[in-house]
Amino acid sequence: MLKKIRRLLAAVTFILITLLILDFTDTLMAWLGWLAQIQFIPAVLALNAVVIVALVLLTLVFGRIYCSVICPLGVMQDIVSWIHGRKKKNRFEYSPAKSWLRYTMLGIMVVALAAGLGSIVALLAPYSTYARIVTNVLQPFYMWGNNVLAAIAEHYESYAFYSVDVWVKSLPTLLIAIAMLVLVAVLAWRGGRTYCNTICPVGTVLAQLARFSWFKVHIDADKCRNCNLCNKNCKSACIDIKNHRVDYTRCVTCGNCLEKCNFGALTYGHKKPAAQPAPAPQPANDASNTRRAMIVGAAVVAADAALAQAKKKVDGGLAVIEDKQAPKRNTPLTPPGSLSAANMARRCTACQLCVSACPNQVLRPSGNLATLMQPTMSYENGYCRPECNRCSQLCPTGAIQPIGLDEKVSTQIGHAVWIKKNCLAAKGAPCGNCARHCPSGAIEMVPLNEKDEDSPFVPAVNPAKCIGCGACEHLCPARPFSAIYVEGHEQHRTI
Repeated sequence: MLKKIRRLLAAVTFILITLLILDFTDTLMAWLGWLAQIQFIPAVLALNAVVIVALVLLTLVFGRIYCSVICPLGVMQDIVSWIHGRKKKNRFEYSPAKSWLRYTMLGIMVVALAAGLGSIVALLAPYSTYARIVTNVLQPFYMWGNNVLAAIAEHYESYAFYSVDVWVKSLPTLLIAIAMLVLVAVLAWRGGRTYCNTICPVGTVLAQLARFSWFKVHIDADKCRNCNLCNKNCKSACIDIKNHRVDYTRCVTCGNCLEKCNFGALTYGHKKPAAQPAPAPQPANDASNTRRAMIVGAAVVAADAALAQAKKKVDGGLAVIEDKQAPKRNTPLTPPGSLSAANMARRCTACQLCVSACPNQVLRPSGNLATLMQPTMSYENGYCRPECNRCSQLCPTGAIQPIGLDEKVSTQIGHAVWIKKNCLAAKGAPCGNCARHCPSGAIEMVPLNEKDEDSPFVPAVNPAKCIGCGACEHLCPARPFSAIYVEGHEQHRTI
């Protein structure tokens, strides 16, 4: 019963968290956003005392149930291990804890948190690791499927779906996500919960609390027949059947051992049961020993027709429009609500919920080593619209604080800088796109040479009004580099 309940809760949590991360429309955030907030590392960075205390109490009562039910990376390992277990049964065996590795990884995490090295925290945080795998590896297929449905719906004059652009936001982040997926999957395939019990710092922290948990798995040595089935099915390799002991720091309360014991020697409870006479051996019952034939057939409908539309951007069908390239910014841009580059670097775990949900394609993972995989802003595909505050509403760590629309339009995340050599207006072409579309009225067109009556009009930026939204940079017709771009502020300002 324990295993069935644990599996049901884990499946529900895993599916909902995955859908939350996949959802690029932000529809599910209002309903499922709390699932990101109850993850351990985001709760610590957000200083969410209620969640932290709740997780501590949960572990002190039930053991490391967090790792089996709440953590999506842990559930993913169970899925991979279960798939392998269908072909190769009874494949685990007890092994001593690799304490030196566990505490080394925990030490690295603590130092990184204290030093504000967010990129290292991002690599070790289990929830963020899973979120990056989903965002970078699975979400493109999810979006392609959405586009197929949008094309079908449009054919029937329905707009229940809308097509979205699928693009690689950051090649280094994609490669890291793939590498972590391979690492975690291989370790789970070979050793079950190896990653949880050797690398994951959250598992190491909860392991110390699990020593004192109220409920534990107990072995009754008098009833045990040393058949070793519990040990061979323990994906945490924590049952020392020779000495009838369980390493509670590694036990994730999965219930596998309880299900496999045919002699009632294993129990899950508060106290170790008193010794009782062992029951007489019963004849083997093939029906009870045979694994239940539970094949949950989830029919994966793959779209055979891949909408291969070679989209070529042209100007009136006559000339190819050259793609914009990102300018070199001395100070990176961070989203409104992040307060400063330092706050973002210190508290962000690079889970990329904000990157996934940004409707304007402004946010993308950073390739800078100091802020690797954390969100940064660039305006080649869109600009930060004043009416959008989606990223600030879903950050679980407090790296981006919730910010209202009225507060957003008065927050300066950067200022626009004009580049004369790139400007079409400075070369005599009638333009003024930047001034026309600036939502804060920070740009006006002035004569390049006030003494010359025929002087072309060029943009002049008022830094006191500019909020750094990037409308000017995005809408500038100059290619490949805009004639006006936004330079970030280390500390955000309020106007």
